[in-house]
Amino acid sequence: MTFPLPNVSNDLTGRVALVTGASSGLGLRFAHVLAACGAKVALTGRRVDRLDAAVAEINAAGGTAAAFALDVTDADALVGVVAAVEAKFGLIDILINNAGIPDAQRAHKMPLDLIDRVLDTNVRAPYILSCEVAKRLIAAEKPGRMINIASVAAFDYSGGGAALYSISKAAIIRMTEALAVEWAKFNINVNAIAPVAFSTEMLDGMLARIGDISAHFPRKRIGQPAQMDSTLLYFLSPASECVTGTYIKIDDGQGRR
Repeated sequence: MTFPLPNVSNDLTGRVALVTGASSGLGLRFAHVLAACGAKVALTGRRVDRLDAAVAEINAAGGTAAAFALDVTDADALVGVVAAVEAKFGLIDILINNAGIPDAQRAHKMPLDLIDRVLDTNVRAPYILSCEVAKRLIAAEKPGRMINIASVAAFDYSGGGAALYSISKAAIIRMTEALAVEWAKFNINVNAIAPVAFSTEMLDGMLARIGDISAHFPRKRIGQPAQMDSTLLYFLSPASECVTGTYIKIDDGQGRR
């Protein structure tokens, strides 16, 4: 077996990617990056007007993208969107499980409907989507790459609120590890990215409540979604062919060790 020197490529021509939570923040950035590298990209989310605007930008820049309305708390819709994307673009071989919501409340004060929404969005939806995409890849005997967006909150919780968010992201890390083991023999790689404070609508909402937190960070800054591009592409590159069931923290030195 021979390999190019170096065995690295960001060319995603011929690949089909599905990105959840693609109307803003990290998901929107991921969609643009994947399309710029040649993938056909399905942007999913609830805010269809924003998805349509993003798709128009991508297509105008020479990429290929389409918008698909999706409420990730609807299990039937999760299965349906995989079929719809496949009908439009072909077999999905890149899945970015990005959609997520915070809870920002003390555990004992959370209403049951919020508990359900957090778990349905952050854990149940990525699991169902991953299984549906994997099922089709296995049947077609094709390889695939899956990237789950976790959080450093999976490893560290200060006790100041958002316990369930921390729990849900820890579940995503374990899901990544377990599914990687189960699907390794099918050449489906499952990995995770665990960022900390990056500029997104979710973080903006938190900062509106508690104020600027960057002064407490070693580098006195909030990360930008573009600073995650290289990690995203690494997990999709031939360079990571043997990397599965792992995670990369992107915390800019903010997280405790």
